[in-house]
Amino acid sequence: MEGKKKILNDELGRLSVEGFKAAEKNGIYVLLDNIRSRNNVGSIFRTCDAFRVKEIILGGITPIPPHRDIYKTALGATESVDWKHCADLKASILSMKEEGIVVLAVEQVENAHILGEFEKDNSKEYAFVFGSEVGGVDQEIVNICDGSIEIPQYGTKHSLNVAMSVGVVLWEMVREAS
Repeated sequence: MEGKKKILNDELGRLSVEGFKAAEKNGIYVLLDNIRSRNNVGSIFRTCDAFRVKEIILGGITPIPPHRDIYKTALGATESVDWKHCADLKASILSMKEEGIVVLAVEQVENAHILGEFEKDNSKEYAFVFGSEVGGVDQEIVNICDGSIEIPQYGTKHSLNVAMSVGVVLWEMVREAS
């Protein structure tokens, strides 16, 4: 059938690591607040590569590369995406806010912006804070953020896997530009 042939990886015209490093990023930062799973961290790296995130900040006890479980799911994205570890995520957030970056917790919070209804100002950079698999974004972190984004959910569960949440939010933030 015409138009149904799968495109091979070498036909996709993907950037090299060097090309990715040199490419313009989309002005989005991903902050991870005490994520526990190395596999989730690796998946988040891979997703951040796909959406050309400017930087990942691994906060608190979030595992950092190198580790085989991170590498297994990141598929090399730990080499392309800029990242740093910060034991005190609060300090990083306050610094980002001083730089004019809008910091939003991705969490179920009173008066949260509903993803899909949130209007992003394309002249600003944004940092999205994603919380641990058990407790979400720490309340102290929520308190210092500029606001929050909630992913609407319609089933019986009230949470998504953190790596899935990163993908949903990043897609929504970049889809208009694609």
